[in-house]
Amino acid sequence: MPSQPGHPSARHHGLTIFLHWLLALAIVGAFGMGLYMSDLPLSPTRLKLFNWHKWAGMTILALSALRLLWRLAKRAPADLAMPAWQARAAHAVHFLLYLCFFAVPLSGWAYSSAAGFPIVWFGVLPLPDFVPVDKLLAETLKERHEQLAWLLALLVLAHVAGALKHHWIDRDGLLQRMLPGRR
Repeated sequence: MPSQPGHPSARHHGLTIFLHWLLALAIVGAFGMGLYMSDLPLSPTRLKLFNWHKWAGMTILALSALRLLWRLAKRAPADLAMPAWQARAAHAVHFLLYLCFFAVPLSGWAYSSAAGFPIVWFGVLPLPDFVPVDKLLAETLKERHEQLAWLLALLVLAHVAGALKHHWIDRDGLLQRMLPGRR
């Protein structure tokens, strides 16, 4: 029997689920790569990882734009019944997540531009620099990019913790609405 809108078992659209998990994997991968490469000495491996990290960031930016457009076009299932403070917290975390989906890659792009290292997406598509080369600005943007990435990581942890709380404590079916699988 298909689930009813607003019913706890009402699932998200398949494309919503796909974009959610693809973006989650890309963000975790880019974050892990960023942590790993930042401690490497200057080498061909480090330069290769920096390019891959930039490509991942630009892909995350494109996926985020697609996800936001899809989210605006296709509403999510109705919220589950929960205390008002929890609903407000969930909405705040989601808003901040979406903000970071854009702020982290854009700050990385700006940092790369200011440092004088252009981004050529997948080695094929040169992206324009949107700030001038400026070493002092590059250092500031590098710090902002790192701070925003850590904020995104904390928000992801809060999001996961909330989903697991709903799954294991509330047992309200919220997590199943976003899991891949049969409808």
